[in-house]
Amino acid sequence: MYRFTLIWLSSTILFQSFNFGLVDVFRIDELIEHRSFHFDEYGDNFIVFLSKHYGELKQEHSKKHQEEKEDHQKLPFKHQLGASSSLVFFLDQAPIQILKIEVFLDRNSNFFYKEPYSLFEKPRVFQPPKLA
Repeated sequence: MYRFTLIWLSSTILFQSFNFGLVDVFRIDELIEHRSFHFDEYGDNFIVFLSKHYGELKQEHSKKHQEEKEDHQKLPFKHQLGASSSLVFFLDQAPIQILKIEVFLDRNSNFFYKEPYSLFEKPRVFQPPKLA
């Protein structure tokens, strides 16, 4: 169970780092359509297509083909996030060391209080009879 939990958490963090969302799943058809457009117009294979939209040739392709800018924004995996977060936790099986804390008691206090009555002394009415 321990290994399964670690594998599950590690894979969750890995997939989240790819920045893959449900919106990207719905935009896969746009990717396929735009890929077929590139194959028909420019004769690009899939590797060149990926390089033009996600890799080294991205800037050059976007400068030459401004008319496709709207189509490029509809492609999946084009969103960028400015925030990042990370989850870090450590599991340590080392024994816990408890530190002894010295308690300081101040015996020289100037406070004195004496109760005016005691609950242990019962009034005469509630005492048992003395003569039987």
